[in-house]
Amino acid sequence: MFDFIQQFNPVTQALIATLFTWGVTAAGAALVFFTKSVNQKFMDSMLGLAAGVMIAASFWSLLAPGLEMAEQLGQTPWLTAVIGFMGGGLFMRLIDKFLPHLHPALDIRQSEGIKTSWQRSTLLVLAITLHNIPEGLAVGVAFGAVAADLPSATMGSALALAIGIGIQNFPEGTAVSMPLRREGMGSGKSFFLGQASGMVEPIAGVIGALFVLKIQNILPYALCFAAGAMIFVVVEELIPESQRNYSNIDLVTIATMSGFSIMMILDVALG
Repeated sequence: MFDFIQQFNPVTQALIATLFTWGVTAAGAALVFFTKSVNQKFMDSMLGLAAGVMIAASFWSLLAPGLEMAEQLGQTPWLTAVIGFMGGGLFMRLIDKFLPHLHPALDIRQSEGIKTSWQRSTLLVLAITLHNIPEGLAVGVAFGAVAADLPSATMGSALALAIGIGIQNFPEGTAVSMPLRREGMGSGKSFFLGQASGMVEPIAGVIGALFVLKIQNILPYALCFAAGAMIFVVVEELIPESQRNYSNIDLVTIATMSGFSIMMILDVALG
């Protein structure tokens, strides 16, 4: 895999990696061709697993390299990390405030963002699309960082991040397509809308890679920014959604820790 992807430039590498993560979103959405519903414990556990993966990726693949790069570039590491991290969270808060969207399992009257007359299906897709922006951005920045030739940015770490994001994208695709299928929408359309939520990742990935290649001094900020954006998604949506059913909290907690462990192993083994 290393030899295959290293033959391309960083932007193409980011595109290939985010096409993979989009593909896993589509695989999750494809469950609608086999069933109209998924066991709630399984779904909650998968969302918990996704949360754990994102938390681990935020530190091992983004924050830690960002701190190292800041030091190598002569910046104040803790200040760079705080500015980038909080900037990512505030960026997601602004998008969350203005972009119309609806979280799965909620009534349409509980939609967030600017009020519109858009259909429930559109609002559901936008909710997951909102989450996929920082994920695609993180992958793009990671591959762009490798081109900077700094010791803290490795191809293995960037690939580990892409694999981790791909793993946690599976339940996100299911989280969009399955509610639509249960509500009577055809399996084909439910699948299309479910996978469409991942389309933003290749776009965000390419933008992230291009951005850091043009201005390499912002690399540490960009990595920490992506980490902050991902943690916002975890705390604002994935953890609350996965623990909505109180009886599943212990199971979901173990799933979250498992997701963290999987991502940690990937990053340490490959990075």
